[in-house]
Amino acid sequence: MKFLLIQGANMEYLGTRQPELYGTTTAKELNSIVRRRARDLGIELEILYTNTEGEAVSAIYKGDRQGVDGVLFNPAGFLYAGHALRDCLRSIRAPAIEIHMTNIEKRGYSSITAEAVVGFIAGFGVDSYVLALEAMVSVLNSSSARSPS
Repeated sequence: MKFLLIQGANMEYLGTRQPELYGTTTAKELNSIVRRRARDLGIELEILYTNTEGEAVSAIYKGDRQGVDGVLFNPAGFLYAGHALRDCLRSIRAPAIEIHMTNIEKRGYSSITAEAVVGFIAGFGVDSYVLALEAMVSVLNSSSARSPS
């Protein structure tokens, strides 16, 4: 299985930006945690950090053309205005799971992209990413089990 993880605007500053909300785990440390779990699950994982919504859209379409099995993403700063990202997610073959480190609903935010995903994981800090990896494996295994051979 091959997954694409997109980290949206401001995520490259994890560990520095608002540690009271996002903790002190850096982007580099998060990458190591997520890559380690992906490896344990037999997943090939590509990670992209971008502050530009168009770059995220292009990466997702490229992944779709290359046959990526699942898309994981934290829209971060694209949360409330990511219409192009939402439309992109509606267009691809692979399922997508949205990830947030904080409980965005508790913070008064709603996600514009949530309607285009199979699932939404929020509020578990760094563990949100590990849970998303495991959830995507479950989604894909369930789909495979239902598909005729």
